[in-house]
Amino acid sequence: MNTRSDLDWLPESGVQVRKAGVRFDAVRLDGDRGREVADRLARMTGGDPGPVLETASGRRCVYFLVPPGSTAHLAWPPEVTRLTSGPDRECFIPIPALDDMTWPFAWRYRPTAPDRFVHTLLLRTALHSAE
Repeated sequence: MNTRSDLDWLPESGVQVRKAGVRFDAVRLDGDRGREVADRLARMTGGDPGPVLETASGRRCVYFLVPPGSTAHLAWPPEVTRLTSGPDRECFIPIPALDDMTWPFAWRYRPTAPDRFVHTLLLRTALHSAE
């Protein structure tokens, strides 16, 4: 099992926010569509799609953590929200601890390695095959 020293961007407890563009960016989808895409992506990758987290309240968002800068210059469906940072924009991503009470945030697919993130092009494929 991973420890905090393996994944230094994870909080030790609770939920903390991380600035997009430093270690990763995120692609957010709301509701059941986000969960369907996450599960489709997991099937495409043999059960290891990279880190995907979800919320259990509100819009029930699903966040796919992707390499920083990897969502730029790509066409995305209108229901996708890209969480990136740049000269005129700062975004922050909620990150729950691996093993702590973090409701309403939880890992749908836990991170497995320090620099292992969701593959952006595979995510786009999963999005388009879900339409």
